[in-house]
Amino acid sequence: MTVGRNVTTNSRMLTVNVTCDTDGQVETLYTCPSNCRSHVSMLHIVNFNGTVTIDITLNRAAATQTKLGVDPTAHILGSKNMSLGDFVQFIGAEMVMEPGDTVKITATGSSPSVDAMLTAEEFFIIPG
Repeated sequence: MTVGRNVTTNSRMLTVNVTCDTDGQVETLYTCPSNCRSHVSMLHIVNFNGTVTIDITLNRAAATQTKLGVDPTAHILGSKNMSLGDFVQFIGAEMVMEPGDTVKITATGSSPSVDAMLTAEEFFIIPG
């Protein structure tokens, strides 16, 4: 990616995942590193046991709240009921994350078993 004044930034792509298997426990799916901004291009959630309720949030770091004037938490998916085998996939849109921002997921149900995957491109911040 080229930024003004002929400066090139380095980036890397990665996919992270987490399994939610404890009722009501908040799991951190992804944290934007302190030296990067991230573009999230895919989020995939699948339920593979029973019926659960899913909540996914974007949690802004204090610095992001101050810099952008945004709320600390935004729901990406709120209280979504999912039966066995159901999945939700977000593709085709990008979410920009600032350093320290996190995506968290909570599965609520008698025996939750939910996998969540997220793909992001991390762009390293050039000092100065």
